[in-house]
Amino acid sequence: MEEGGNPGGLIKVVHLLVLSGAWGMQMWVTFASGFLLFRTLPRHTFGLVQSKLFPFYFYISMGCAFINLCILAPQRAWAQLTFWEASQLCLQLLSLTLATINAHWLEPHTTAAMWALQIVEKEQGLGGEVPGSLQGPDPYRQLREKNPKYSALRQNFFHYHGLSSLCNLGCLLSNGFCLAGLALGLRSL
Repeated sequence: MEEGGNPGGLIKVVHLLVLSGAWGMQMWVTFASGFLLFRTLPRHTFGLVQSKLFPFYFYISMGCAFINLCILAPQRAWAQLTFWEASQLCLQLLSLTLATINAHWLEPHTTAAMWALQIVEKEQGLGGEVPGSLQGPDPYRQLREKNPKYSALRQNFFHYHGLSSLCNLGCLLSNGFCLAGLALGLRSL
């Protein structure tokens, strides 16, 4: 660190690269790859890809938030933090917490629920189709209506998936606000 608690140039570059890399990855996984894969892959293949992708994704998000916290925390004495510095620390702590919850709790539960759903769907000959390709009545709706076990498994899956999505959006917003704050602090472009 340079004098006065200001981080050196290398630390600033690392902070910006890690923060922007995490945010870019979150934008891609949340808004691009998920929708693209969902629309083009068979349902069960999509689930398999997501089950392999998401653990890495959440652990990388966790690592990026941890690195940024380690960079931000020692900059100044806690009593001397500006509002922005305290906000940035809180946002990175929130991002770390949400990514940790996703990596260690929600993702494993979501994936387990997905595998259970797929077992029932395979027994009915479902899961190999690309979403939107089916003609006629929705076989998944019919399965929910006639099989209470499947309906309960589906509710369990969407419960965990919904919580995971909220945590992911929280991480995305936290990093986005941190990046916006850094951009607003630039003297020039």
